[in-house]
Amino acid sequence: MISDPQVLGFIARTEAAYPPEANGASAADNRRFYDAMCAVFRGPRPPGLVVGDRRIGGVPCRVYGADSAISVVYVHGGGFVVGGLDSHDDVCAEIADATGLQVIAIDYRLAPEHRWPAQIQDVQAVWDALDRPAVIAGDSAGGMLSAALCLSRRGQRQPLGQVLIYPGLGGDGSAPSYRENAGAPLLRTEDLATYHAALHGDGPVDPLALPLQVEDLAGVAPAFVVSADVDPLRDDARDYVQRLRAAGVAADWRNEPELPHGYLRARRESDRARRSFQAILSAIMRFAVRG
Repeated sequence: MISDPQVLGFIARTEAAYPPEANGASAADNRRFYDAMCAVFRGPRPPGLVVGDRRIGGVPCRVYGADSAISVVYVHGGGFVVGGLDSHDDVCAEIADATGLQVIAIDYRLAPEHRWPAQIQDVQAVWDALDRPAVIAGDSAGGMLSAALCLSRRGQRQPLGQVLIYPGLGGDGSAPSYRENAGAPLLRTEDLATYHAALHGDGPVDPLALPLQVEDLAGVAPAFVVSADVDPLRDDARDYVQRLRAAGVAADWRNEPELPHGYLRARRESDRARRSFQAILSAIMRFAVRG
């Protein structure tokens, strides 16, 4: 249940540009709706921030800020179907400005034109090309890709930390949040199946695309995982943190009452979302300082 008027206003503005039925539309129409919604909320970059597009490991990226000894790799959300460098431009710019760390945003290939594992291959290519330590962070689908990157590079160079923001982690749908929040605003349980089909088609699913179902989670980077309480994916975040801890990985979970999936865009108009964004920035800095 959401009663916070700031959050309700954010939901109304979001759905005015990006109606629930957009999740079931064609990829082209979904992207058109999504891009229009992102434009509604996109804020200006901080003054003086240097930003440039370049290829890293052969993958298009956008780099925010001057060189720093430690970087932040950011992987955007969007169900693997929508989103890109522009959709999360202001989020990445604000992370760079607030932390003083260079942020590298990855423009990974999208489904259904590119099925899995194209997405994780792009993230891996950028990661392997980096010449400095980095924290990896991502929201929603990007949170899953961040977790998958850590799993895929066990025994090799790991991120200093993984910051997973309302991530989709491949739960089997049995957790209570899938039922309690089945009709939640901005992401419904039925939408998850649509995005899953776009990513994987009818083929078998690579275990790496289901981090929560990976048998052994030992050896990955420490994690900060934040969930939205009014979100079908909420309990996946909780369960992943519990499994990380059981595997000996330092992990913290923060759940945000009354916030829906995608609330990062509300950080300028919602006190709850603003506080959560500050906690995310603090987690990034803690990992960077430890590095």
